[in-house]
Amino acid sequence: MGLNFSLFFRLHNGSHPPSPSPFPGLGDLPESCAADVLKYLTPVEICVLGKMNRAFRAASWADFVWDSKLPSNYSVLVQRLIGDVALIMSKREIYTRLCRLNPLDGGNKNVWLDKYSGGICLSISSMDLRITGIDDRRYWNRISTEESRFHTVAYLQQIWWFEVGGEVEFPFPPGSYSLYFRLQLGRTSKRFGRRIYNLEHVHGWNIKPVQFQLWTSDGQHAKTQCYLEEAGKWTLHHAGNFNVDARNESTRIKFSMTQIDCTHTKGGLCLDSVLIFPVEYKQRSSQRC
Repeated sequence: MGLNFSLFFRLHNGSHPPSPSPFPGLGDLPESCAADVLKYLTPVEICVLGKMNRAFRAASWADFVWDSKLPSNYSVLVQRLIGDVALIMSKREIYTRLCRLNPLDGGNKNVWLDKYSGGICLSISSMDLRITGIDDRRYWNRISTEESRFHTVAYLQQIWWFEVGGEVEFPFPPGSYSLYFRLQLGRTSKRFGRRIYNLEHVHGWNIKPVQFQLWTSDGQHAKTQCYLEEAGKWTLHHAGNFNVDARNESTRIKFSMTQIDCTHTKGGLCLDSVLIFPVEYKQRSSQRC
């Protein structure tokens, strides 16, 4: 009845129902042609076009569209991060799953795929690092915070010999990667919903620079150093870059952060994590060094 009334109203007012267009539109594009278009786009663009019409929506699920978006060693990554459940997943579902945070080693590491560069990102909690004096409450404490994806950071009150190290082995896809330490001078908390920070223990970082280093299993080495100066803000301190080529099934990286000049103490430092990500990866956090 509503349809008949609407038709009567338009005819009564001298208007006519629209006639179908004599020219084909995007909705008439064969699914195979739509898929050929999508494979040249970025993953974000594919998902946007997939909402345009039925043809592009169906084409956006074609496996061959996502083959070039997945890392060259994605089968190894899938086995490590997803497991056998990936056998019943489409390539798009695998890609989506890899882009999420995938916990490793009991949640002390997170791995995800950067959807813009196609490289792997790896975050290592302070719980998984070798920290000199970490078991002595006179020097270090573990504190809970919402400002870490691991919900816990290591807080240094005061120490003479500062040394942090770690090691990770992972099947990184070929590419260039950067390694950073995520640090903050001062201890933060919330009061009445506002973020405040305590600089009570901050001292000694402007006397001698902190040294950052990394080594890889194929002989690469990088070293940087800088003073820690900016307080109350999380910063990424660059340790160096390394390259992974197609011949490496797995790459082992050792890294360290030291300030072992025992002529003075240093303290008031929060250590959150170590980050490894593609050089092209765009970080929102400010970067130092």
